[in-house]
Amino acid sequence: MSQTQKTVRQEIEDKLRAAFALREIVVVDDSASHAGHAGAPAAGESHFNVMMRSGDFEGKNRLARHRAVHGALGPDLIGRIHALALDLDV
Repeated sequence: MSQTQKTVRQEIEDKLRAAFALREIVVVDDSASHAGHAGAPAAGESHFNVMMRSGDFEGKNRLARHRAVHGALGPDLIGRIHALALDLDV
């Protein structure tokens, strides 16, 4: 991978940092734990866990928070991810 090409993990983090006023963010590529599972590409970069804390989530229910994250990531990036676990709070 060239230095200018970002990992999917870095793309996720960059897009979320740009879209939300974050107090905390942790993005973990958990693809290795799912190698060989149906839908998991051999190249990896398919399963991610995201923990975010942002005041932007205040007053939003769980579904609204998830929709906001999916919207920030966009259909292109979401389409390349097999699984995305979200832990979102204020």
